[in-house]
Amino acid sequence: MPQITLTARLTPSALDTRRGVVRLHPEVLDALGLEQWDGVRLTGARASAALAAAADGPPGVVLLDDLTMSNIGVTEGAEVVVAPADVAPARSVTVAGSRLASTSLAPETVRQALIGKILTVGDAVSLLPQDLAPPPGSDLSAVRGKLSRAIGTTWTNELLTVTASDPPGAVAVHPSTVVGWRDGARTGEAAVVAQPADGSATTLVATSAASTTAVTTDAVAALAEPEVEPPPPVTDLVGAREVADRLAEWFELAFRRPELLTRLGAAAQLGALLTGPEGVGKSTVVRSVAAAAGASVVELAAPTLAALEPNTAAARLTAAVARAGAGTPSVLLLNDLDALLPASSPPPVATVVLDTLRAAIRIPKLAIVATTAHPEAVDPRVRGVDLLDRSLSLPLPDATTRTELLRVLLRDVPIESNVDFGEVAERTPGFVAADLVALRREAAVRAALRDKDAESPTVTSADLLGALESVRPTSMSTSDTLQTGGLTLDGVGDMVEVKQALTEAVLWPLRYPDSFARLGVAPPRGMLLFGPPGCGKTFLVRALAGTGKLNVLSVKGAELMDKWVGESERAVRELFRRAAEAAPALVFLDEVDALAPRRGQSSDSGVADRVVAALLTELDGVEPMRDVVVLGATNRPELIDPALLRPGRLERLVYVPPPDAEARAEILRAVARNTPLAQDVEIPALAADLDGYSAADCAALIREAALTAMRESLEATEVTAAHLATARGAVRPSLDPDQLASLESYAQSR
Repeated sequence: MPQITLTARLTPSALDTRRGVVRLHPEVLDALGLEQWDGVRLTGARASAALAAAADGPPGVVLLDDLTMSNIGVTEGAEVVVAPADVAPARSVTVAGSRLASTSLAPETVRQALIGKILTVGDAVSLLPQDLAPPPGSDLSAVRGKLSRAIGTTWTNELLTVTASDPPGAVAVHPSTVVGWRDGARTGEAAVVAQPADGSATTLVATSAASTTAVTTDAVAALAEPEVEPPPPVTDLVGAREVADRLAEWFELAFRRPELLTRLGAAAQLGALLTGPEGVGKSTVVRSVAAAAGASVVELAAPTLAALEPNTAAARLTAAVARAGAGTPSVLLLNDLDALLPASSPPPVATVVLDTLRAAIRIPKLAIVATTAHPEAVDPRVRGVDLLDRSLSLPLPDATTRTELLRVLLRDVPIESNVDFGEVAERTPGFVAADLVALRREAAVRAALRDKDAESPTVTSADLLGALESVRPTSMSTSDTLQTGGLTLDGVGDMVEVKQALTEAVLWPLRYPDSFARLGVAPPRGMLLFGPPGCGKTFLVRALAGTGKLNVLSVKGAELMDKWVGESERAVRELFRRAAEAAPALVFLDEVDALAPRRGQSSDSGVADRVVAALLTELDGVEPMRDVVVLGATNRPELIDPALLRPGRLERLVYVPPPDAEARAEILRAVARNTPLAQDVEIPALAADLDGYSAADCAALIREAALTAMRESLEATEVTAAHLATARGAVRPSLDPDQLASLESYAQSR
């Protein structure tokens, strides 16, 4: 068998990374008698196998990823013996992995991730599907969706170890390969079935193969979730009274007056989907209304079911239905339904779950209520007329509702009489009930630490406001936010016209909505800040957020770009959904020219065009934004798609000019506030001599002058004019006259 010794090099291609592919020069492939995507044997400190593909590099090099190098025990620059591999179809493969992977991933999903790869016992293998030469009929987007839902965003970092294979040696995983976890489940295995030998009652449990298996009632009870003491019903449903009243009416008809519905030609069944932001109190409303109606509640967490094997998940759902149907009236509460029945790439168990729910909803005096924070991500089959055909939505609490929620949450807490709940509510935009509970807990901790020796400790207004430093709203927990550091627009020197434009376009719609309604005009939806780099655009946004006490979702232009079809558009929708949940909110699109370039001029397979379309839809779509303002910033406004700048979108264009001498003096004073300057430093004269310096340049000048003083003596106590003169040699003006002329011309034309 021919073999060639080559030098190992780390592959520069991210597309090849951890997919079990090595790159060889075409001449090497010919010399070894290999075709593209044939198996190749690699021998370093140990032997492994991979798929071979052509590369454009030098003939004496084999390109490997870090995982393959680790598998054969070599580092970059080492020699690797390459030879054709005898690859057999795998009858079975056994793998081991982290606790997260082994408990979250079904063997069927692992097999789908490994199909098309060549494995050897002892190899570490990633879950990234082999998508460079995908096997016929494979649905890679569905596989990625399953892995992401099961493990989360870290699924691409998970590694498995091949512990056994049949036959031994290099094997290729096929759709018929039996894949299993070491000491765990394997593909094709059915659930353990207990055949009743004593004539006991049986319950039908649907399996993932759509078959039905008889198990004893005791076995079903064993699969049920552990009994948990239900929380006490809540009587003060602040902000949810309208939803609670409507749900109570439905319960009354379904539980007490089913014959009335039957006489009027309607089915005496109730299935409802309750939507609303995370932590707003959806489950609490259902429990409270059910308690008032005298109905028992059987609660089931859908994410827990989604993490189980299909057979176990179906059995646990059936057991919950059996418990709910045993006592009447009763409510089956499914929390976070989108985790179990996702709209995109629903798992095979989804069909079984839907059939089970359809059968359950026909049980007399049994209501099914599901909750979700992402209604658009729920399988549309759930909303069929035979299932959850009714829907209710809990809104985000406004300032008035938050004030009442704080009164209810703190009524049993010893607080000082001067606590202003309205002030705390104004400082908590985007907070839901769960966030306010967290705020109460953090304020209590602060009060306890301050008054640990007091006989009667109390919570003060300072405790509540101080707790805001560490408690963030749930809607902002996964978002990048701007840190204001106490900065407000009043602290921004000069820029009078720019600050006034920001106040009118951003703060007025959020502070004075009645004025806009009285005059019959819609507030502006967004604005664009443009100007040379380093002149304070982001600084202004921080000051604006501090003045308006807004939640700010900050997004860099290129962060929303994704090579996978549909992912960029999904990221845009997700961004605006989070902004709506955190309202009043400001969406800050920094470097917006990278996010929304002119359509038809990109060479990225249409990704940028689709992102622009999604952005336009969110800004000016069928569903209007409420209490959400979009603010873009760029130093290349001419590159932005013109459709984004028309009225109704980023309609206000504000030019942020470079600082003049007076503004540079203000900037120097602000930057040098904590820097001791010698008496010979004249800031007005220095500012007048810094023509062409941006705000960032002025800050860099002060910093470099301080470093110059430290270089002379680490015991230096002040910065002198000589230090500043030396620093000017290192910090040169960054403003480009041609760019300034172009931006000023653009500003005049707009």
